[in-house]
Amino acid sequence: MKLLWMMDGEIFTTTLVPSGNMTPNYSMTLAQKTTFAFVILLFIFLGILIVRCFQILLNPYQSMLTSAWTDGLDGLEFDYAFA
Repeated sequence: MKLLWMMDGEIFTTTLVPSGNMTPNYSMTLAQKTTFAFVILLFIFLGILIVRCFQILLNPYQSMLTSAWTDGLDGLEFDYAFA
């Protein structure tokens, strides 16, 4: 199937189906493979970050150590005694 179109007064043709003696080349270069793998790793990292953020939003005290809840309260209890 051939398509014709005009651009700046010139006629261009293109074929949608390759001719019978040509086989399409679908192989990826090393740079394309490396980029593809890097993008996949970024998507995995983004997914992990999204899951972690939702865990913190749903239960913010789960990841906090219980010893951190009482840090610094000794001085505050004494200050509130005068109020």
